[in-house]
Amino acid sequence: QVQLVESGGALVQSGGSLRLSCAASGIIFKINVMGWYRQAPGKQRELVAFIKGVGTTDYADSVKGRFTISRDNARNTVYLQMNSLKPEDTAVYYCGTPNFRGGTNWGQGTQVTVSS
Repeated sequence: QVQLVESGGALVQSGGSLRLSCAASGIIFKINVMGWYRQAPGKQRELVAFIKGVGTTDYADSVKGRFTISRDNARNTVYLQMNSLKPEDTAVYYCGTPNFRGGTNWGQGTQVTVSS
């Protein structure tokens, strides 16, 4: 059974930094694409960043240069380092990975709130 557990969300001031973590189990982590997504109130869930098993990464334009996704295959964990946070980054952040049914396995989410 796939399980994704996010942590690290908090209330932070504009310009601050946070590091989110997502611990995975039940998958062959080192070959899985791992993604960070976010959903703000009243908005659709959007992809923030993803990292492939070989380490290739990509980011949403809104976070390029501020966020960094990384993975530790020995720990089955993916991270999202968020710097220069803005109020518009406020959202619930989810970890996700594709499943064999064509859908996505999700974690429970972690709240990030950026105050102005």
